[in-house]
Amino acid sequence: MKFSIGRLPVFAGLFILSSYLGAADSEIGLTLRSLERSGDSWNRVTKKESWKPSETAVVICDMWDSHHCRNATLRVSEIAPRMNSLVSHLRDQGAFVVHAPSSCLDFYKDHPARKRAETAPEAANLPKDITSWCKVIPGEEMKHYPIDQSDGGEDDDPELHQKWADHLSSMGRNPKAPWKRQIDLIKIDGDLDIISDQGDEIWNAMEERNIRNVLLVGVHTNMCVLGRPFGLRQMAKNGKNLALIRDMTDTMYNPKMPPYVSHYRGTELIIEHIEKYIAPTLTSDQLIGGEEFQFKWDAPTKVVVAIAENGYNTARSLPALANNIWTKKRGYQVTTIQGDPEKHNLPGLGKALKDADVLVLSVRRQALPANQLDAIRAHIAAGKSVLAIRTSSHGFDAKGKGPEGNAEWVEFDSEILGADYETHKGHDATATFTAIEKAGSHPILQGVKFPFSSSGGFYFSSPLSESARPLISGNLKGEALEPVAWTNTVGKSRIFYTCLGQEEELQLPSVQRLFRNAMDWLTILPSDIAGSEGY
Repeated sequence: MKFSIGRLPVFAGLFILSSYLGAADSEIGLTLRSLERSGDSWNRVTKKESWKPSETAVVICDMWDSHHCRNATLRVSEIAPRMNSLVSHLRDQGAFVVHAPSSCLDFYKDHPARKRAETAPEAANLPKDITSWCKVIPGEEMKHYPIDQSDGGEDDDPELHQKWADHLSSMGRNPKAPWKRQIDLIKIDGDLDIISDQGDEIWNAMEERNIRNVLLVGVHTNMCVLGRPFGLRQMAKNGKNLALIRDMTDTMYNPKMPPYVSHYRGTELIIEHIEKYIAPTLTSDQLIGGEEFQFKWDAPTKVVVAIAENGYNTARSLPALANNIWTKKRGYQVTTIQGDPEKHNLPGLGKALKDADVLVLSVRRQALPANQLDAIRAHIAAGKSVLAIRTSSHGFDAKGKGPEGNAEWVEFDSEILGADYETHKGHDATATFTAIEKAGSHPILQGVKFPFSSSGGFYFSSPLSESARPLISGNLKGEALEPVAWTNTVGKSRIFYTCLGQEEELQLPSVQRLFRNAMDWLTILPSDIAGSEGY
């Protein structure tokens, strides 16, 4: 009896150990997302895979303790705790962890994880160029790169950037390359992990452990994560089963550069490029539960679509376009408010606009309750954006026919849109639309194919105000050219207007691309407006 009781702790310990080993041997279930070409379009596809932890490595790319870009430093600090939880979980499951803080190896010269990398035996299949950066892989050549990073990707406010550089100098660090080590919020296990920025060392250590699968996390997606000797391109090119954890990464992208979208949208565009040409992606919540990580400033753009017109069926066509172009393809959060045009009311507009980023208007000759017009004025005064279509040029000019007590805004076209709406004609005629030559490089026009045509009524809105920037012109046969789409600014508020917007027009690929680009342009942060007009 004594013997049995004395042995219980041993049996218990063996049971716990066997349970742990069983967990380590259990496969990692992944849902991998990629984009596949179908004709002229790309379709998002997912597939499920199971990876053995013992055959899987997670590579942590350049999660430095500091950076020359202040915003990049802040984002690394923000993402690091979640990344540490993810890496610790994978390690506990039996995955191999590679810490790759480039140009920081001197700090770790005596660390056992560094020595483990140095002493890994040379692999028989060591790729000949594994020590080099890789800028392109087969299948990726000559493809349109989605963001312009030629300025280095700094997205700091210039004044704050200079203060940050001065701060780094006061610490004795090089303001252009201040990193010394990996951020200490990510744990390094001296008994299991390795530390290296050398492609051959990392490859050798992986081959020593029979690693077939590689998960990439870290920064920056468009530079180091893609191009380093241990990055996505090298691993893909040399046959590793590969995936990027897309919520555990960040770009170096400046919204003042093409395609003039927010920093976080720039990251999404790079991830789309990776999903097309290089590797599938997944999110951290698949592995450790909870919700996928999101930077605190990466809130979804909130769009309010207000509709009250009875001539062009936008109550049906505009919500469909919003769902397809802005929600599915851009992730914008869209709220649609449909008013009865005969009742001159957009119920709930004031509440919806309180935290909206963009107001989309498709209204015709509405005299609204005063508090609703006040909400629109407050939205614009706060520097928020407006996208107005078709009849919205005379949207609040009810010609005195509104309900008693409601208010009109007759000068909306001149005060906000920067136009002088006159009339429209040619209901049975075809109008042709072309880009204005000097506006050809504007981001709203990128990818829009010209010329295109439609029929159903042509608007006359000239002359435009001095602050307006015409983008597209059009005309009926035999008539003079008229502005068809343009931008305007009112204080810090960005405005886009087009007389396009009848139901048939919203089905045209050129018009859909125009509306997608316009919303992207409108949602750049106000501090990023300067210099992004395109001409």
